[in-house]
Amino acid sequence: MSENTVLVVIAVVVGCGVLAVMAYYIARFMRGSIKLSLTRTVFNPGETMTGSFDLHTKKAIQGNKLIVRLIGTQVSKTYKDGKKRMHSQEIYRDEVLVEDAKAYAAGYKAKYNFEIPAPNMQSPEFLNSTVGQALTAAVSLLSNRSTRLNWKVEARLDAKGIDLATAQSVSINTIN
Repeated sequence: MSENTVLVVIAVVVGCGVLAVMAYYIARFMRGSIKLSLTRTVFNPGETMTGSFDLHTKKAIQGNKLIVRLIGTQVSKTYKDGKKRMHSQEIYRDEVLVEDAKAYAAGYKAKYNFEIPAPNMQSPEFLNSTVGQALTAAVSLLSNRSTRLNWKVEARLDAKGIDLATAQSVSINTIN
């Protein structure tokens, strides 16, 4: 293949990828939306996070479940051969079921309140659990400036086809 042919093939593949991503977000937007609101965004271990979200469907949706999640992700930055590399790994996930499977009509609007606990990293039960040990190890790595722990609260309508979801970043203090 000539150099121009390779460039054309690469451009077509990248263009198709961009179009696919755009089509996904347009289809998701046309199904409806979720708007998340938290009472605050900084929490101590063991505190209860409270908030609400507004669900608005533009088309009829068959929902599998309506949930709120707290997700913790460890992000590490490493340098090798002069190149910076980022690695992320989900180390914590807690899920609260807000509503079971349900059919949502087109034009459905509702506000849902929720509570989800921040992990209490000092409790013996948590420290002895597999998740607790992983989270404790991640927190100890935070003294290394190239590792951080990102938290987010996510509201999601798990549905047939494309899900509706939104998330908001939160902070959980490592010491009570």
